[in-house]
Amino acid sequence: MTRFVLGRIGFSTLVAVLLAFFTLPLLWLVTAPFTSNPTYEVTVPDFTWDNFAAVVEHPYALPSLWNSVVLSAGTAALVVAFAALAAYALSRVRLPGRDALLYALLLLSSIITGTAAMVPLFQLAVELNLIDSQFGLILILTGGLLPAAIFMLKDFVDATPQSYEESARVFGASPLQIVRHVVVPLVRPGLATIAVWAVANVWGNFLMPYLLLSDVRKQPAAVITYTLYTEGGQANLSMLSTFGLLYSIPVVLMYLFVSKKYGFRFHGGIKR
Repeated sequence: MTRFVLGRIGFSTLVAVLLAFFTLPLLWLVTAPFTSNPTYEVTVPDFTWDNFAAVVEHPYALPSLWNSVVLSAGTAALVVAFAALAAYALSRVRLPGRDALLYALLLLSSIITGTAAMVPLFQLAVELNLIDSQFGLILILTGGLLPAAIFMLKDFVDATPQSYEESARVFGASPLQIVRHVVVPLVRPGLATIAVWAVANVWGNFLMPYLLLSDVRKQPAAVITYTLYTEGGQANLSMLSTFGLLYSIPVVLMYLFVSKKYGFRFHGGIKR
């Protein structure tokens, strides 16, 4: 009995320490923007709006958030569209070596990351005149996310009943009409998952925008955050905390919206 009680106490203590480890940075992020002179400690804020006014007056802070929205939404839209078509084709068409191809794509996309392919991607962007182009960056980010997106979405498509598609085919529906009106509504939770995953990957991506976008007016918030330091390399805590809070809000709202709408309570392509 004593051993059980001590074990429970030790487990509760470990959980409390872990919660404090992850909670304190979040508390600092929430309180520091409303503090006149924030430090690295979590303190009771004096509820000033001067830090937000400084962010608004910054010439590139708010525009960079819009750039992040454009890059994330554009990449997510292309990833969802291409992944849906490819996953449906790979699910319904029996190709020799199909499963091996999927695993190879997933493996290669995990090994050859953006950092490993940095030089060839930069050379490719130069050859195609995509340097300093947000559309070119969206295409490159889409190519990097597609293999994993197709792999994940194929499981959702595999779980959809083919009898619905056969009924639509009897009434003369084309393959694209079947995908749009039959398959997409059934795998909508999977598409939402892919969209959230793509947005999260692009929203926090620093390396590729930093390499391919030299114009500061086109750079996303992840790159602009790098500039919120003094010339001596010290962090401007008032600007950094306020901008970090604004930078985090869109992703949190997106997650809450998708979680409320779909609840992530699904199995395969069918919501439960």
